[in-house]
Amino acid sequence: MTARGKKLLSYLLKFGILVLAAWFIYYRILKNHDNIANFERLVAHVTYNKVLFTMIGVVLLMVVNWVLESLKWWHLTRRLAPMPVWKAIEAVFCGLTWAVFTPNRIGEYGGRVMFLPNRKRIHGVFAMAVGAFGQNVITNVLGAGASIWFLYTFIHPKDWIMIGSTLIAAGFMAIMLTFYFNIRWMVRLLNRIKFLHKYHRFFDIMGTYKTRQLLKIMWFCLARFCTFTFQYYLVIHLLIPQIPLYELSLMMFVFFFIQSAIPSLDVVDIGVRSITADKLFSYVTDQHLAIIVAVSIIYITNMIIPAALGSIFVFKLKFFDRNS
Repeated sequence: MTARGKKLLSYLLKFGILVLAAWFIYYRILKNHDNIANFERLVAHVTYNKVLFTMIGVVLLMVVNWVLESLKWWHLTRRLAPMPVWKAIEAVFCGLTWAVFTPNRIGEYGGRVMFLPNRKRIHGVFAMAVGAFGQNVITNVLGAGASIWFLYTFIHPKDWIMIGSTLIAAGFMAIMLTFYFNIRWMVRLLNRIKFLHKYHRFFDIMGTYKTRQLLKIMWFCLARFCTFTFQYYLVIHLLIPQIPLYELSLMMFVFFFIQSAIPSLDVVDIGVRSITADKLFSYVTDQHLAIIVAVSIIYITNMIIPAALGSIFVFKLKFFDRNS
């Protein structure tokens, strides 16, 4: 298939997913008058002050979330090209601007590394991969554990299935943590691939992070995970206060776990997230519209607003600065 054909197929797939998501939301949620009536009764008891304070809290947590990511990026790049913390913040927000227009948020890598010296940009991609891996480890480890709780609480499988699922989840969690804290194994594996060996000077950076440094990076990842979990709690608790904190938190862990396994689809991602959340939370509430509204608010707050702010820093990029 030609490059033009692949691009056309990609656009058709995205359009198809967008149409399916819109159809699901309209027919399952908006066309269902009971859902709308339930949501209207729900929001009728929500005061203006509650909404205002909740949204202020969500926006402040958005700032905390991306500042934590910026500090993680600053920490990761210290061995490459030390930069001020503010420049790391600019790089992260600029990366978000690129991310929303590219599949799987791949543009985020390009947006960030452009703030590094020209000769260190490819190294920066692999440094960023270490941070992304750490975030995935947190999401997958906590999500796998929460999934076992979800199976036991709502699905009630047979004992042998429950035991087998628990063992698989425990093994998966152990493997994720082992590989993260021994990321140099990945470097050795890449070095064994002949056509990649000549590029070892770029990905060798991953093997230079020692256990103590990887642990620091993981603390940033865990802090971010707690931050956006609390964001969801604030919005969903505002709309559906009946769901207990522990139950809502564990449901969010499962939601993040599922989302991490689904490829990000940039601008259509909000529809996919809404469908996933609605299906998952149907086990604890019948307020489908409230869940979709909550997911949409968080997505817009955490992705769209920062991406708009990051567009300011795009003009600082130096694409052809060979002297840097």
